[in-house]
Amino acid sequence: MTEKISGNVNETSFYHTKIRDWPANERPREKLINQGPEILTESELLAILIGSGSGKITALDLAKRLLVEHKSLRSLASSGVGDLKQFKGIGDARAVAIVAAFELARRLHSSPEAVQQIIRTPADVAGKFIPILRDLKQEVFLVILLNSANRIIKEVTITRGLLNSSLTHPREVFRHAIVDHAASIILMHNHPSGNLEPSQEDVAITKQLVEASKVVGIPVHDHLIIAGDGFTSFAERGLM
Repeated sequence: MTEKISGNVNETSFYHTKIRDWPANERPREKLINQGPEILTESELLAILIGSGSGKITALDLAKRLLVEHKSLRSLASSGVGDLKQFKGIGDARAVAIVAAFELARRLHSSPEAVQQIIRTPADVAGKFIPILRDLKQEVFLVILLNSANRIIKEVTITRGLLNSSLTHPREVFRHAIVDHAASIILMHNHPSGNLEPSQEDVAITKQLVEASKVVGIPVHDHLIIAGDGFTSFAERGLM
């Protein structure tokens, strides 16, 4: 029997039957081992993280319930441990496993192997950092350090929480640039609200840091705001 959960997802479901009693070719773990992870649905992958069911509800049932409630995998990815524990059958261990998996996926985008890329346009930067920042529930201010070839050396988190000039002091921003011998930097922060428009504070902070860059000799190429799947470039809008 098939059950349509959302979108185009159709999955085999065996209600009130433990997964270990299913045919081997229907069990998520065995399917992954024998056919590879790409063959599994989102519900099946999530069920592997959940591990086991609760009472008569299978791990796959729990996974489907989470995806239905959150509407999308991206929405689920932004959930914290407390959010996940609101669901019956999801305790500390299962919630922690799910949150850890999504965090690993985000960190993959900023791993040393992924970082060493050349930056030519604001879209190059946005393409790398949108997957990392779009689901965060609080503002994070980053400084992207570049070498003389415009390759990313590393990114540094300066502040978490509401962005303001007292927390983004030039000495903290440029201290990292100096220590890591950066030739230039790019500023970046996210707007969890989804609003791509720079605030007055955003513009003021940018101008303060651009002026400081002239003193230390490490230019600021751009300041990007990430909101959902979109971005705003201060350089492109003439706000630098």
